[in-house]
Amino acid sequence: MNTRECIGQGGPAGGGSIFPGGSGSPSVQGIRPSSLSLPRCLFVVAHAGFLLVLFTGLLCACSDRADGKQKLEDGKARSAVPVTTAVSVEKTVPVQLRAIGKIQAFSTVTVKSQVEGQIVNVHFTEGQEVKAGDLLFTIDPRSFEANLRRAEAQLAKDRAQLANAKKLIDRYQSVLKRGVVAEEQVDTALANVAALEASVKADEASVENARLELTYCRIRAPIGGYTGEIQVHRGNIVKANDNDRPLVTINQVMPVYVSFAVPEQSLGEIKRYMELGDLEVLVQLRGTDGEFFHGRLSFVDNAVDPSTGMIQLKGVLPNERRLLWPGQFVTVVLTLTTRPGAVVIPSQAVQTGQQGQYVFVVKTDSTVEYRPVGVGRIVDQEVVIEKGLSAGERVVTDGQLRLAQGAKVRIVEEAGRGTEGANR
Repeated sequence: MNTRECIGQGGPAGGGSIFPGGSGSPSVQGIRPSSLSLPRCLFVVAHAGFLLVLFTGLLCACSDRADGKQKLEDGKARSAVPVTTAVSVEKTVPVQLRAIGKIQAFSTVTVKSQVEGQIVNVHFTEGQEVKAGDLLFTIDPRSFEANLRRAEAQLAKDRAQLANAKKLIDRYQSVLKRGVVAEEQVDTALANVAALEASVKADEASVENARLELTYCRIRAPIGGYTGEIQVHRGNIVKANDNDRPLVTINQVMPVYVSFAVPEQSLGEIKRYMELGDLEVLVQLRGTDGEFFHGRLSFVDNAVDPSTGMIQLKGVLPNERRLLWPGQFVTVVLTLTTRPGAVVIPSQAVQTGQQGQYVFVVKTDSTVEYRPVGVGRIVDQEVVIEKGLSAGERVVTDGQLRLAQGAKVRIVEEAGRGTEGANR
């Protein structure tokens, strides 16, 4: 058997063929298998395999191209920088000066004893609110009561002597014309009456002084306010007007003052607006985002401190709820006037570079533009833009460190809410 016969025959029983179409009888393109040469057969098989490989490669190429396009789009999406934004708005803003101030009592009284003696009773507790006239201390009054009785007794004695001297004058004058008494005796009696009258007046003053000193034994509050620490307790001996040892200090805290200083460059502006009316002073406790307390400017010092270039101001606040306490440091905002039509943005949108301050403005194609701006006053975490930005433009408030001119951005959610919703 030769090679051609092997190709044309079927399986082991000779009843099959490797070509479709029957038991060895079919042909390929009119050629019988028995007459097909081995090189040509291999060529046909190789040609079919090549076509299959080519078709498979085209399918893989198309698939790879689609995957590559999708990956490119995903890469572009991933390359967009996530940022938060805000829209610049136009509104009326106050023109204000900010400073650090200190709360001062509206009035402070250091209570001292006006007489010397022993404290026998204290009628208040430390830190208690007292009213004007309330009893604070009692000093042992016994010696002062004795002095009063002594003065009253001396007054009574001198009054009796004066009455007797006046009666003697009446007797002298009745017998003077008859020459019974000499004129010198009458003159002496008149002088004695005048001296006794003066003694009576002195005695009356002594009695009044003794009564006054007796009232000093009961020390009362000269003003209403809050008492401080008791410096001298019951049983101690106090001296009159002892500056080194006051009894207690009382602070009046309704109303209160707030004292603060501003640069001397602002003095002209302050004086100009003061001529138009009262200037509002707002006070906020430091370290909190709490409420503001409202008051008015009440005092401008008559000189600028040459060592600091600052001028001292004071505002007065009602403090009806007594939340402001002497000695507290507070943030003070002095409102001079209002400015309508100002363009404002959140202060965190403004960045500082080598060429000054700037913002990133988000354009309609989701790219950003580097924009230098002129910055004015800061009001309630918003900054006034003097130039470089118009109302309605969207600026980046967070994520600026990864941005450059023309960078692609993606606006993300902000603090649990959409950025756009947060800035409407």
